[in-house]
Amino acid sequence: MNDFLIREIKPEDNPIIERIIKAIFPEFNMPLIGTAYEDEETPNMFESYQGKKEVYFVIEENGIVVGGGGIKPLRGFGDDVCELQKMYFSPSIRGKGFGKKMFDKCMQAAKDFGYKKCYLESASQLKAAIHIYEKKGFVRLDKPLGNTGHYSCGVWMIKDL
Repeated sequence: MNDFLIREIKPEDNPIIERIIKAIFPEFNMPLIGTAYEDEETPNMFESYQGKKEVYFVIEENGIVVGGGGIKPLRGFGDDVCELQKMYFSPSIRGKGFGKKMFDKCMQAAKDFGYKKCYLESASQLKAAIHIYEKKGFVRLDKPLGNTGHYSCGVWMIKDL
């Protein structure tokens, strides 16, 4: 039986979570520019999630990091809206319910931080993720909110917490 753990990111997780995030883009034929692929935070995930009201979680399978997801204030927007960020998983754990577990962990953190709404951006190629978001109460928006810098993302969604 596999042993799974969701925990907060550590500095030594940076290289593996960067590889996981960046591997998704060619796999799903998504743009590299204007996305998390070129985001300056991606190589430094631990350091990028040390501010107030933000957290990044990783999921381990048998002690090896296989994915992650985080919550941060939505840049360029009000104090009561957060953003679900950089939720990506290795192929080995997809389709096993861990995306839902990570999603629930992130939403609970957002509520605990006192956010009223959660925003996210995605790509239309990530159909399984978008399906989870819709099942969990996210609704699509016609345009992006805030100033994320991810101008190549074509799906924008929001949810009341």
